[in-house]
Amino acid sequence: MHDRRVLRGIIYVIRRGQQWRDAPTAYGPQKTLYNRFVCWSRMGVFDRIAALAAEAGPPERLMIDSTHPKAHRTAASPLEKELFSAFSAAPWVG
Repeated sequence: MHDRRVLRGIIYVIRRGQQWRDAPTAYGPQKTLYNRFVCWSRMGVFDRIAALAAEAGPPERLMIDSTHPKAHRTAASPLEKELFSAFSAAPWVG
């Protein structure tokens, strides 16, 4: 199995917030995607990718697609779960 195809499958699953079993078969077996994700995470591969991306600096332009920020109707706000405590003290602008 080619690493590039597996990496694309991992990115596909994570970006969409899906479960591993919902990954399209074009990316390979779900067990392979999960096992490589765990292995590469433990090796720090994704941390190194994030560090390389941070070295490039902030992007010149950001674009938000209306289809991206979707959540299940039962999803709780990250602020309510105190996942982003630094932002929870900020006043709400709605």
